[in-house]
This record gives sequence, C-alpha cells and structure tokens, in this order.
Amino acid sequence: MSTGVIIALIVIVAAVVIVAAALVLLARRPQGGRNLRRRFGPEYDRTVARHDGDARAAERDLAERVKRHGSLRERPLEPAARDQYVARWTAAQERFVDSPREAVAEADRLLQELAGERGFPDGGRYEEQLAALSVHHGHRVHGFRQVHRAAQSGTADGGAGTEELREAMVEARALFDELVTPSRRDHARHRADDGSEAAGDTRTAAPARTEGSASHSRSHLPWAFNRHQAKGS
Repeated sequence: MSTGVIIALIVIVAAVVIVAAALVLLARRPQGGRNLRRRFGPEYDRTVARHDGDARAAERDLAERVKRHGSLRERPLEPAARDQYVARWTAAQERFVDSPREAVAEADRLLQELAGERGFPDGGRYEEQLAALSVHHGHRVHGFRQVHRAAQSGTADGGAGTEELREAMVEARALFDELVTPSRRDHARHRADDGSEAAGDTRTAAPARTEGSASHSRSHLPWAFNRHQAKGS
C-alpha cells in the first residue's frame, strides 16, 4: 500500500471521527436546549443575553434553577384569599392614576406575598423567589422582574418615568393572573379537601365553587390600562 493511500485513509478516518463526535454533541445539546427553551420561554433568551450570548452557560444556569425548584408544588389559594388579592390588585391599579410609584410598589409587594402563599420562596429572598417563579412561570416572570425594578427605582433623576411604571404594571398583571387563577390541580385538591369524592358527589359543590371563584377573579380584574390614565410622576 502506497504512502499516499495510507495518508488518504488516515484523513478519511479522522474526518469520520470528527463528524461522529460533532453529531454526538449536536444530538445531546439541542435536546436540552429545546426543553429549556420550551419551559422558560422568553426567560431563556433573557438568560442567554445575560451570559453575553453564551448559550451553554445560560443553559447551565437554567438547568440549575430546574434542579433547585423543579419539584416545587404550588399550593392552592382559598377562595377568600383569592378575592382579597384580586381586590388589592384592583385598588393598586386604580391608585396608579394619582400615585403611580405607590401603586407599582404595592403591586411589587402583592406579587411577592401572593407567590409566597402559593408556595414559592419567601418574598424577602427576591432573587430566589424570582428563580423559582421562572421555572414554573417562565413565560410571565419578566413582569415580576420589571415591576420590582420599577418599584426599587428612586424619584431622583434617572428613576422610572410614568410610562415605564405603567408598562411594569401591565407586564406584572399577566403573572398575577396566572398566580391568582385556580389551576386544574387546585380544583382536584379542593375536591379532596371538601371530601366530595367520599360523599359520592364529585360533580357538585367544590368544582362549582372554585370555577366560580376563577370567573369572579377574571371578571373583576381591570386589565385595560392605557397610558392616558396616569398623571405624570
């Protein structure tokens, strides 16, 4: 066998090994990337941006969040507590007309309290609460981040203006809606707590009550919130 043929074979084998290794890497990483992107939604892209475009570093960050908080199970809200949160949010939005900063600060506190009651880390640990919320509400968690930053901004030069405060309230309301609205898991837990299955009445009082609460919550949330409502801050 000539030297040229041997060299050609070596080059071919090396190329095959390189291609095989690349295929293995591609088969591993995109799967995790797709799963994380699907789970975190816009939060995935924000995390990549925070890591200066390094997708691997971002995915390690997100995977660590899932490891820490993925097993968290959200606690259901009692109907009375849900109604109180809805009333407080409505009052905050109405207050925005005259006192935008105070309204945003109240919305920030309200989201932290609500998340804590749903089983997320206590609001006193903002970063940890944010990380846990991102695992379970990745498509909405930016509203929490935005309203918290707006609430923390001072009144001095460089602080958030009225339009930025309004946008923070609008973004935050989507997360509030997800946290305050009963899920199917909540319905099942309420049925179990009420003992309706043991009584042989699995289609009556408990489901109707929780569904009614959900309708009540949705119908009394003043989501229309345009830029002309607020006075200058």
